[in-house]
Amino acid sequence: MTVTAPRPRPDEVARVTSTAVELLEVLWGRASTAPASVSQLRVLFILEHHEGINLRTLAGSLASTPPSTSRLCDRLQAVGFVERTVSATSRREVRLHLSKRGRAFLDDLRERRERELRAVLEQMPAAERTALLSGLEAFCETAASRIHHDTDTGTRTA
Repeated sequence: MTVTAPRPRPDEVARVTSTAVELLEVLWGRASTAPASVSQLRVLFILEHHEGINLRTLAGSLASTPPSTSRLCDRLQAVGFVERTVSATSRREVRLHLSKRGRAFLDDLRERRERELRAVLEQMPAAERTALLSGLEAFCETAASRIHHDTDTGTRTA
């Protein structure tokens, strides 16, 4: 008779995941020479995946107000990470784009973060790395689907 391990409850997985994220923040902080705040990084990540969105949509994705979001974008534009263009359909609407410098910044940030992660992952047994990869791939797919749905519909789920 084979005994199967009990399935972990979502609240337990959420607690461990939260701890993992906190540890990731520490590791990433060690890898960061970022001239951008956490809020500004969120803007860059959103623009990377939703090229050309307008300010109102970006503000909704950030759960922020358009004036606050505009100030974030002002600072990012001042350092050359974000570009604004007038919409082809309405002169009153501004479209936001990640600049080449912004993309290069994110590429460099990711490379430094991955270097920190590799140092930890190399110390894990191969079987645990495989299980982690499988779980994280499923998590990323589900989370991305939820985020894209919320962004496309202009909603935010709790």
